[in-house]
Amino acid sequence: MAQPADLLYSKEHEWVKVEGDVATIGITDYAQNSLGDIVYVELPKVGAHVAQMGTVGVVESVKAVSDLFTPIGGEVTEVNGELENDPALVNREPFAGGWMFKLRLSDASQTSGLLSAADYEQLTQE
Repeated sequence: MAQPADLLYSKEHEWVKVEGDVATIGITDYAQNSLGDIVYVELPKVGAHVAQMGTVGVVESVKAVSDLFTPIGGEVTEVNGELENDPALVNREPFAGGWMFKLRLSDASQTSGLLSAADYEQLTQE
């Protein structure tokens, strides 16, 4: 699966879509593929203030339990409630319906440390 070009990526395999001062965050196709079938997702609470690269939740698969990091900091404004009943949505639609949470950016300059789709593609092929 090609990386959507309109997203930014972290080296920890999260993606970020910035629209104004709101960022939507999820895990990449590479990450969900590495994890295998996702059976549980623990997300941050709405209203929580999270720091860039802080641990904000957990993704549990049949293979492993992995921490969920946030590539940028801010206040959590929304979480994807669909994942509570259907965590495998992350496997089926990592870049669409499987988004994890949204936050209001505390500092838009934090996105400068993220990777472009081409750079992320290169990272995952190394």
